[in-house]
Amino acid sequence: MEVRLFATLERFLPPGSRDGVALLDVPDGSTASDVARRLGIPAGFERVLLVNGREARPDRTLAPGDVLDLYPPLAGGASRLA
Repeated sequence: MEVRLFATLERFLPPGSRDGVALLDVPDGSTASDVARRLGIPAGFERVLLVNGREARPDRTLAPGDVLDLYPPLAGGASRLA
């Protein structure tokens, strides 16, 4: 499966990865959390994840051919004025 890490998460890519992308063999039934753990991303580390371009939960089971994108938390947006 293809895993793409962005910004500060790129430091968790395995050796030999290029341009923020790693190709991993993952066991059947693996979840997005399993993949993050395998890469050494600490449990509870806040992140945004997409599977095949759609937002997904960490417990999402992955299928062969899926693409997993992991982003650090995103900040910004409008604030409410009192």
